[in-house]
Amino acid sequence: MEWQPRQLMALGRGSQVKLFSSIPLLAELTEILSRRKFEKKIAATQLTVDQIVDLYAEFVAVVEPKPVPRIVPDPDDDVVIGTALAASADLAVTGDGGLLSVVAYEGVRIVTVRDALQLTSAFAAAQFGI
Repeated sequence: MEWQPRQLMALGRGSQVKLFSSIPLLAELTEILSRRKFEKKIAATQLTVDQIVDLYAEFVAVVEPKPVPRIVPDPDDDVVIGTALAASADLAVTGDGGLLSVVAYEGVRIVTVRDALQLTSAFAAAQFGI
């Protein structure tokens, strides 16, 4: 089975869904992908972390996060919700337990990648009869 984040990114590249990020989230992605636990996966791509993040940034819409009050247990994660609000997004997709504990905020549902893929499939089925 294909890695789920890759499936979601493929939907974004194919314009089936619109993906958003922000400068702070791209910086966090760079930091996360630089962690030792991702070394082998990154090496297998034959790209640097910066190249991977730059490629990702090419197919997401980068927005300026809206300021939000303290919502998430980790205040550094509030930028995820601020980014989703700035993008008028339906979903904020994350694997972070603290963010997932919020469930929803101002119309933005906070879901896992798996949930986002299921919701996207259900929407396509309802809209297009597939």
